[in-house]
Amino acid sequence: MKSGFCHILTAFLLLTACQVSLHAQTTSEARDGDPAAPAAPAAPAAAPAASPDITETSHAPNKGHNDTFVIGNDDVLGINVWKEPDLTHTVAVRSDGKISLPLVGEIQASGRTPLQLEQDIATKLRAYITQPDVTVTVDKINSQKFNILGRVAKPGSYPLTTTMTVLDAIAEAGGFQEFARQKAIYILRPSADGHETRYKFNYKDVVKGRNTDENIRLEPRDTIIVP
Repeated sequence: MKSGFCHILTAFLLLTACQVSLHAQTTSEARDGDPAAPAAPAAPAAAPAASPDITETSHAPNKGHNDTFVIGNDDVLGINVWKEPDLTHTVAVRSDGKISLPLVGEIQASGRTPLQLEQDIATKLRAYITQPDVTVTVDKINSQKFNILGRVAKPGSYPLTTTMTVLDAIAEAGGFQEFARQKAIYILRPSADGHETRYKFNYKDVVKGRNTDENIRLEPRDTIIVP
């Protein structure tokens, strides 16, 4: 009896061991080959390195002025030295044609263009500043004027800040007084050698479209006479 029982027990234990081994193998294959098995989460992609900001605002001063304009006495100038607020000023040209600035002292302005004056100021500032960047603008033109005299409503001297003709000047002066000789108007223009050139202007003809070439463009120091 004992021998038969032992054989049965041994067979039972062997069967149990085989079932356990078979289960372990099946579980392993399912993990390795089952396409439905969830994949391991991918590692997060590295964030792209921030590119350094290499944008730099460069200085590009706005010169903005007409380099053919010649500065004269009484003109008001804006002097700007970049990154030097203590040297930035608004100055009027004196009757001797000069202006005064810190570090620069007195410097000739009348008879110079804004570009030439920029260069003159920069040259003097190089003793104190390595690369002075100077801008000169004409804030107010007082040196370029014309005169209109005689029988007009408001005779006097006027700034020539824009392109003006004889008709423009008459309108600026408020028109004619009573008994003005509108056909006998003339313009006196001084020259560099001290002589004057005389131009006639017949208002009656010009306003009717005749002899329109008499309506000349005014120049600084022109004098219009309305008898």
